[in-house]
Amino acid sequence: MSKELHPRRVAKPLPEAWAKLATKEIKGKDPEKALLWKTPEGINIKPLYTKDDLEVCRTASPCSTAEESNAFYRKNLAAGQQGLSVAFDLATHRGYDSDHPRVQGDVGMAGVPIDSVEDMKVLFDGIPLDKMSVSMTMNGAVLPILAMYIVAAEEQGVDQKLLAGTIQNDILKEFMVRNTFIFPPQPSMRIIQDIFGYTSEYMPKYNSISISGYHMQEAGADARLELAFTIADGIEYVNAAVAAGLDVDLVAPRLSFFFAIGMNFYMEVAKLRAARKLWALLIQEKFAPKNPKSLLLRTHCQTSGYSLTEQDPYNNIIRTTVEAMASVMGGTQSLHTNALDEALGLPTEFSARMARNTQLILQEETGIPKVVEDLGGMAKAIESGMAKLRIEESATKKQARIDSREEVIVGVNKYRLQNEDRVDVLSIDNTKV
Repeated sequence: MSKELHPRRVAKPLPEAWAKLATKEIKGKDPEKALLWKTPEGINIKPLYTKDDLEVCRTASPCSTAEESNAFYRKNLAAGQQGLSVAFDLATHRGYDSDHPRVQGDVGMAGVPIDSVEDMKVLFDGIPLDKMSVSMTMNGAVLPILAMYIVAAEEQGVDQKLLAGTIQNDILKEFMVRNTFIFPPQPSMRIIQDIFGYTSEYMPKYNSISISGYHMQEAGADARLELAFTIADGIEYVNAAVAAGLDVDLVAPRLSFFFAIGMNFYMEVAKLRAARKLWALLIQEKFAPKNPKSLLLRTHCQTSGYSLTEQDPYNNIIRTTVEAMASVMGGTQSLHTNALDEALGLPTEFSARMARNTQLILQEETGIPKVVEDLGGMAKAIESGMAKLRIEESATKKQARIDSREEVIVGVNKYRLQNEDRVDVLSIDNTKV
């Protein structure tokens, strides 16, 4: 790329007094070289930073039936939650009914099963869909799920043009990391083109895709790979829309992005800010839109599941808080905080309340949201296997760092308890679905 996103920065020298003391402590070695370390993304980190280096709430339902999920949503909305996040079970993702023998062990275990319009109506019973933003994580079976949602709204008396929210509809990452696709890449891209066209014409307030890097980080990708592949997926989707005859200014403003936020605080803040600049630059160069809103990168973030530990799980509250702060400082428009027990199973009512309150405390007590922050061909690559290979390589390197204790996970490979207290785990009876 010929353009730079910003002028090259010149590294500031280390303070003289500190450098002399450090040189003495490390027996005459140069501290700028001996104490330098690299992040997993290959970025050099100095041993000391000073002020001179500075530049001048959604939660998913833990329930396994539509009835229980509806009750959970209504309770959380009454307690201050502002939107809904629907996670479907694996059977629904793969297009199976709950009574199919092939998916018997998956029903209701990782989300809510939806087999019909009636199930969808139960899920949103008493929740006015014209006043509620609904995010739905669905990719492979996106057509029937979106259709059921529209019909459920219509039976509430809500016109589809009033529906607000997002459906994930990001099939490319399924081939890299999640594997809940139903059709091959090219037919899958045709479905996405059709959804772009339909929602642009009939659902102007609805986001027709959420381009996900979250699952890449969960599969082991570092921040560099997550950002690169997610932005590349986004460009591929815009290419597909334009190839289908849609105007870039009709499609691009309705795109949203979904990023994971891990424990590397400053890297995650920088990732979100870099993503906005990179997206605006690439859209301008490749598609020359007339509407400035086409250059906007709108984000939903979710705290890491990868960082949550089964051992001493109450440490996960602190981890999620740090990650939530990074997403806010990075400028996300929407945030999902994971519950402390999600390394063990679906959240309990207590852990879901702690996750929700993490956001509410950041929002109401810290003052952070009151400050305006001014910083801010993928289908072919997937078919070749390159993207999946890079993520697997990154995951292997990360696991090696954990195994060697080069990367510390408190309670797992360092500071591990000799005797752990028993943690209540939510048990799911999927025979009642």
